[in-house]
Amino acid sequence: MRKFDYIIIGSGLAGLYAAYKASFKGSVAVLTKTMLRESNSFNAQGGIAAVTSFEDDPQIHKSDTLIAGRGLCEDESVDILVNEGPDRIAEIIADGMKFDTENGALALGLEGGHHKRRILHAGGDATGRWITEFAISKVAEKENITVFENTLLLDLLIKDETCYGVRCWSKCSELTGSDDADGQEVLLAANHVFLTSGGTSAIYARTTNPETTVGDGLAIAYNAGCRIMDMEFIQFHPSGLYLKDSSKAFLISEAVRGEGAHLLGKNGKRFMVPIHELAELAPRDIVARSIYKQMQKDDMPYVRLSLRHLDSETILKRFPGINAKCKEFGYDLTEEIPVAPAAHYTVGGVASNNNGRTDIKRLYVCGEIAATGIMGANRLASNSLIECLVFANRAVEDSARVGALTENPEFELKYRIDKSNRDGYLSLKQQVSNIMNSYAGIVRSEEGLKEGLRRIEELKSELLSRHNVGPQAECKEFYDDAAWRLLTVASLIMTPALLRKESRGGHYREDYPCADENFALHSVQRCGEEITTAPVNGNYLNF
Repeated sequence: MRKFDYIIIGSGLAGLYAAYKASFKGSVAVLTKTMLRESNSFNAQGGIAAVTSFEDDPQIHKSDTLIAGRGLCEDESVDILVNEGPDRIAEIIADGMKFDTENGALALGLEGGHHKRRILHAGGDATGRWITEFAISKVAEKENITVFENTLLLDLLIKDETCYGVRCWSKCSELTGSDDADGQEVLLAANHVFLTSGGTSAIYARTTNPETTVGDGLAIAYNAGCRIMDMEFIQFHPSGLYLKDSSKAFLISEAVRGEGAHLLGKNGKRFMVPIHELAELAPRDIVARSIYKQMQKDDMPYVRLSLRHLDSETILKRFPGINAKCKEFGYDLTEEIPVAPAAHYTVGGVASNNNGRTDIKRLYVCGEIAATGIMGANRLASNSLIECLVFANRAVEDSARVGALTENPEFELKYRIDKSNRDGYLSLKQQVSNIMNSYAGIVRSEEGLKEGLRRIEELKSELLSRHNVGPQAECKEFYDDAAWRLLTVASLIMTPALLRKESRGGHYREDYPCADENFALHSVQRCGEEITTAPVNGNYLNF
């Protein structure tokens, strides 16, 4: 069995940056489900939030993060983010990362929930692509980093609550040693495994995420015994370009509203002004929900984002990529475009401490898959990319202190591909997406969530029956099946959403429209156990 010092699952910014940092400690393998540039990080437009101006302060950044997080942020985690973020920015700039500048200084944008201009951007509206390409270039420089594309994680190699490597299915000939187009199972060993596989927003019918972002890593970590935290909080981006007959929503960056764009109802009037003091720049959960309600009021599938009152030359210079995409679909960004909310970011995830550790020894998580308590109940815009840098760096440093394994248990191959499952999986994914949109979307209710869970359990029973497996298989014997993982993630979202009888951040219950301090707690799910809660700032993440 081939062994590396580090195995990194995922090729977003968290994974690439972790790989680069880890390469100074030992050999690294990066495994990615599709291609290296297929990630949420690569598609991010708005920018990366960090204090780089004398007019700003980390404590103001912290305050903005806590306000957006609606009482569920972990203070220590947020302190780390806002205080170490500027150091990571300075570091990557010194390494060659080029951010946009104005008059010789970093150009800083403004986004929803921020009270200071602190959003660094690159290539106008292509920050994610630029910073990911930068990370890819750093990875390419290191001879001890090997990238394996078209390699799907099936499972973690675990013994005695310690991770020794991964079980994967690969079509990469460099890894398999074969030209078999269907691929084959491969076992890889490592001293440390990093899950940086992203969130699960593509489980919804309308999303800004790549279609592969369905929470595989979350389900695998859950089945391995990791605690999963705050999965009911799904962030819906307020402004996805509305495209008829398409579940894929092209993201219209929040930075567009940061430059002064207005949201208009059917009557041509702004509807955010009386709702929040920051109007169009209110935190994302408020803007997304307000758009949803306006759409219902207008009986329209979208609202309009108007830029006609802004300087067109400035808009075209600042957002060249968005402008090009709007043109592609027949819209003029300098006038008005139709937008509607779309599933965008998984706020919860695998519970981890401030060094990326999980309940499984030598298994780390970074990026969107991790739940460190930074995001609380609602992510502050552009905090995600800086979280990738800060916590990937901390995780690598922690792993170096842990050191190498002293034993290497044997694991056997056990899977083969079933090509007949492909059409069945796509059909199931469509069913699950429709269930999630209908019952666990922007606005939820007890009746709807119960019905959604009932339908998911029905699909689970059908799947178990089709494979002639009893219900006792849950969490233990069925984790290798992509369909089972999909259903697992749906349950992980809806179960805490049903129990949280309040509205907070990315979770809104129309039958409980107000926040209730009795629910100012984290939801915690662990395989084989009843769902529980944990107090905020309660030191429950001491691994």
